Amino acid sequence: MLSDSSVSPQPTHDTPGAPLRVLLNGCPLSDLTITDRALHYGDGLFETLLVRAGRPCQWSRHLARLAHGCARLGLSLPPAAQLESELATLLDGVEEGVLKLMLTRGSGGRGYRPPARPEPRRILLLYPRPPGPDWRRGVAVRYCRTPVSVNPALAGLKHLNRLDAVLARREWDDGAIAEGLMQTPDGAICGGTMSNLFLWDGARLYTPALDQAGITGTVRELVRELAAEAGIGCEVRRLNGDDLERARALFLTNAVIAVWPVARLEARRFDLDDQPWDLLHAVRAASHTPG
Repeated sequence: MLSDSSVSPQPTHDTPGAPLRVLLNGCPLSDLTITDRALHYGDGLFETLLVRAGRPCQWSRHLARLAHGCARLGLSLPPAAQLESELATLLDGVEEGVLKLMLTRGSGGRGYRPPARPEPRRILLLYPRPPGPDWRRGVAVRYCRTPVSVNPALAGLKHLNRLDAVLARREWDDGAIAEGLMQTPDGAICGGTMSNLFLWDGARLYTPALDQAGITGTVRELVRELAAEAGIGCEVRRLNGDDLERARALFLTNAVIAVWPVARLEARRFDLDDQPWDLLHAVRAASHTPG
């Protein structure tokens, strides 16, 4: 563990450029029909997974979240065997990367009403793994001005409507800032534009409630499980800026970064020695495990 609390430079997570490989319904994609409801209304779901040793990490968690999202949106979940066969084709000869799986409701006519018999489309995209910071040195984080969209009917889902995060991410172009925290219009912290947030008070974890907004991350759930196994309590509740100011430590999670300790939030610097390092190492190892 590094005692130096300086922030690692240029902690980028964004991935420029086109994907390396794409499959649509198991076939190489040349184009997508312009009538697809994902293009018109964002009518669908997606998962983003880290690929290591030629296999997706935490696949069962992502598949479970996709199934939950399908049930809530009224989409047909593709058979797991079909998805796994297509993944094997896409990842043939690949050691590592970032996989994006999109499931759309398919084509439909003009108007919001879904087709009576939709034909969902599966889109698999493989990207290079983006460079990142030395995670042990921590990252710098800021607050976003753009509020997160509040909708209990969609809260927790990784759906294709992410314009609030797009607008929030436009707010900075400083390579030293790794992430921005988003709030509901009434000031509740939801998490980052691409990540879930945890607070540590030296004995117990806290993470924002996601019943109004935000995404229920796969690594967020992994943190809660590993914390419970280690005898560490984790409370899910409404959090605001004052809670973050009182915290001894903060860290961020998602499926690609695994875990990022926060070294600085706006002007406040955190002592990285206060992080629950044993838990963070366990989370990183588990989230980067293929299968």
